[in-house]
Amino acid sequence: MSVMKRLSGIVQAKANKALDKAENPADMLDLSYEKQMENLTKVRRALADVATARKRLELQATQLQAQAQKLQDQAKQALGQGQEDLAREALARRATLAEQLESLGTQHQQVEAQQQQLETTASRLQAQVDAFRTKKETLKASYTASKAQASIGEAVSGISESMTDAGMTLDRAQDKIAQMQARAGAIDELLDTGALPDALGGGGDDIQKQLDATSKAGQVDAELAALKAQIGAGAAEPGTSLPPGAAPGTNGGAGSTPPSGNGTATSEGGNA
Repeated sequence: MSVMKRLSGIVQAKANKALDKAENPADMLDLSYEKQMENLTKVRRALADVATARKRLELQATQLQAQAQKLQDQAKQALGQGQEDLAREALARRATLAEQLESLGTQHQQVEAQQQQLETTASRLQAQVDAFRTKKETLKASYTASKAQASIGEAVSGISESMTDAGMTLDRAQDKIAQMQARAGAIDELLDTGALPDALGGGGDDIQKQLDATSKAGQVDAELAALKAQIGAGAAEPGTSLPPGAAPGTNGGAGSTPPSGNGTATSEGGNA
């Protein structure tokens, strides 16, 4: 098989498939019905023409018969007047008309047979067209119902597919949200344990953080002890101003030693 022949076969197959898809059964049925109606119209026109020809032959035959009768009367009149030659001429013409009448009769029989045949054909074709019209309308109704049912099925299928896609999308979204929540929780745990350096904390692990906290607490305790000692020394010297925040007549702090002797008695006397 040549390449061109194969290519022609492929093109023809593609064209047939495209035509099958584009073909509408309802339109094809209507087109076929129109063609049958056209054929029926042609038969009826032919029948009308044959009937017209038959009628014309009948009119010609009537006219010839009238002429033949007239010639017959003329021949009788000529014989009555003793004009035998004239009578013979009239009879000769009548004989010619008789031949024409016989030919017209033959033609009339043929035309009448054609008319009867066309009438039979027209009646049979009319019955076929009527039956085809009924069948056509039934098939069109079935096709319309089937098409509607198929459209509903396709719509339902599309809705089902859309719902399935929506469900899958929802599942993926839920999985994504759960994954992000788990990731956020894991990052928080890593930040709390120090395994993951904090962007604002400057890094370091939990041990170093505890050491730094202990060192800072020790420094605060040392500063607090020094401050207590300073406050206690100031309270022991007369006329020494108190540090800011200290109430007059009170001890400097828990680490200071209260004065002894008269000062204590005076304080007690004042209290008494």
